[in-house]
Amino acid sequence: MTKSELIDELAAANPHLQSRDVELIVSTIFDEVSAALARGERVELRGFGAFTVKQRDARTGRNPRTGEPVSVDEKVVPFFKAGKELRERVNQRGNTRGR
Repeated sequence: MTKSELIDELAAANPHLQSRDVELIVSTIFDEVSAALARGERVELRGFGAFTVKQRDARTGRNPRTGEPVSVDEKVVPFFKAGKELRERVNQRGNTRGR
């Protein structure tokens, strides 16, 4: 599902809201989650999951074409851990991947 599809679904489920208002709400939520992660904070949405940032140490990687060693700087990356309710809901419908 894309961001625009999410906005369309939410607007359809909430006909009392205008589409541009739903778009503003979704954008504001995403912006706030992004800003919190940029500050190094944890964002927990009960029943859905938690967004955190993880530190990746500097390392020596390899150029896939040449095999030559390449220095990779340390970095901070976003990380998502699904909550129990989300995992259970996803698993209720069964594994249909590859069918």
